[in-house]
Amino acid sequence: MPQDRRPLGLYLHVPFCRSKCVYCDFYSLAGREGQMDDYADALCAHLTEMAAFAGGYRVDTVYFGGGTPSLLGEKRLLAIWKVIQRRYCLDRDAEVTLEANPDSAGDRRAMSRLRRAGFNRISLGMQSADDEELRTIGRIHTWDQTRAAVEAVRAAGFDNLSLDLIYGLPRQTMDRWKKNVDAACSLAPEHLSCYGLKVEEGTPLFARQAEAALPGDEEQADDYLWMVEELERRGYRQYEISNFARPGRESRHNLKYWTLQEYLGFGPGAHSDVGGVRCAYGRDLEGYLRGVRTHTLTFSQQDRIPPEDRDTEWIMLGLRTARGLDPAEYERRFRRRFAPFEPFFRTCAAAGYALWEEGRWRLTPRGFLVSNQIIGELLDRLGEEKRRRAEASDRVDHRFPPEDRR
Repeated sequence: MPQDRRPLGLYLHVPFCRSKCVYCDFYSLAGREGQMDDYADALCAHLTEMAAFAGGYRVDTVYFGGGTPSLLGEKRLLAIWKVIQRRYCLDRDAEVTLEANPDSAGDRRAMSRLRRAGFNRISLGMQSADDEELRTIGRIHTWDQTRAAVEAVRAAGFDNLSLDLIYGLPRQTMDRWKKNVDAACSLAPEHLSCYGLKVEEGTPLFARQAEAALPGDEEQADDYLWMVEELERRGYRQYEISNFARPGRESRHNLKYWTLQEYLGFGPGAHSDVGGVRCAYGRDLEGYLRGVRTHTLTFSQQDRIPPEDRDTEWIMLGLRTARGLDPAEYERRFRRRFAPFEPFFRTCAAAGYALWEEGRWRLTPRGFLVSNQIIGELLDRLGEEKRRRAEASDRVDHRFPPEDRR
């Protein structure tokens, strides 16, 4: 494997679901199984077309997300995977993740075929161990199906399993949340993603949130702080606001997003960040199929971002992680002093929201709860610092070339 090639992640969006959850605002479509063959063919064609562009890269992570990628079935998934294997420079130890729902991941033979082909990580949408909670949010699986799916995944040889959980569900008490976490840990996953429920505009839950009996912000904060402490006690280290892992089992693909590494997206709604350009395809299945077929695929958004203007993203994404921000890296990367941020970080530390540790500033769990406000304040200070630098530059006497000044 040529190590001089830059690493690259591939993200493949699969927009099909058996049913739509009441809280979901991801681009996914229910009842469109009849288009899955056409979509798999389109992904294969698009991957083939983009392979030359990725020729200078080595692919070290592949992520099938959705939607419900496992709903495609192993034959379509394997056809897509073969294109990646044949057309891309793939690391021997590449992390290859498949998102799955419990109702579509219980076939041991299918899981075994995927494992033998090279898939090595499963992210399972458990969400809750309480069947009543699952019905309330529109999930069509049960707790028993979650356990059966985990058994199938393990029997197939997968030793890297992630489970998704949601807290702050309608009528959820702290006691129910504790039982869900305990149930998830009883399945011994290597990784856990735990998200607070967000009521997104345009979702069915948004329309009926007044009668949904949702826990308040304080209750969600209590759920979060208890969870962080409990998972740490059970050996799951927090490495991002909502993500916890056994040592060495962090999601390598998701870390790309949080550390400004390069990735290439495929499918409607998929985003890419590669070659200094951040772009996305429109959330339109028909448009994507047509664009691939006629070679007229276009981006719904596209921005070229110079390296020196990545400071905003570096701060926003870095503070989501448990590693936090390294002032020396900031100064080396952006050729600007970190000092203007120091007083604010010291104020956050005095309030219990931040820590200075091993040469880095990072947020505490309480800091993560108010991270939006902290990041907003830092970005305001960054903007002010840039304005001052611009004004100082404008005051420089430009009448003579630098070498002629006395």
